[in-house]
Amino acid sequence: MEHLTIFGTLLGARGTILLLGPHEPGFWPAICDSPEWRDGAADPVDRWSRRVITGLADRLGAQTHFPFGTDAAPFLTWALVSHRAWTSPVGMLVQAEAGLMVSYRGALEIDWNIQAPEAPTKPCTGCAGPCITACPVGALQGAQYDVEACRSYVKSDPDQRCLTEGCLARRACPVGQTYERAAAQSAYHMREFLN
Repeated sequence: MEHLTIFGTLLGARGTILLLGPHEPGFWPAICDSPEWRDGAADPVDRWSRRVITGLADRLGAQTHFPFGTDAAPFLTWALVSHRAWTSPVGMLVQAEAGLMVSYRGALEIDWNIQAPEAPTKPCTGCAGPCITACPVGALQGAQYDVEACRSYVKSDPDQRCLTEGCLARRACPVGQTYERAAAQSAYHMREFLN
C-alpha cells in the first residue's frame, strides 16, 4: 500500500483509525525517488506522507490524520490505545513489528469497524534491554530524555554512528533490528533533529 503498512488500529469517531507507518524495506527508496524529495523544498517526508495518504483516503472515502502540522493528531496516545505499541524502558514507543524504529506517517479513518488482530505480547517482555545501555551519553533514562546531552553528543562528531546510522538505542532493539530500516533514513532524521 504505497510503501506504507498498518501499525495498529483503534476505534475512531467514524469507525476505525488505521495507523500507517513505513513498510520496509522499500520506504526510503520511494521517498528519495519522489517529487517531494527531488524539488529541494522543506519537509519532503511530511509532504510525501500527506500526498500519498490523502490519495489513499480519496480512493477509500476515508478521513486523514497526520502527526505533524498545525492540526497534528495525538499519535502517541493512539499508538498506545492500539495495543501494538508500548512505552519502552527508555521512554520511547516500541512497536510490535518495528520495535524502537517505529514512526507514524499518518492515519486513515474509515467508516466501518475492523476487527483488530489479537494484541501481541509487548516486545520488551523477557528482553535483556540492550536499548537501556546503548546510548553513549546516557541521554535516555526511562521517562527522562536529556535532549541537550543527546544533541551535544551528536553534534560533536559528524562521523559518529548516532548521526550516520541513527540513534544507537533505537538500533539496539532486537525487534527493530529485524525491521530493515535504511541507515540513510535514520541519518536523515538525526540531521533533522539537529536543526
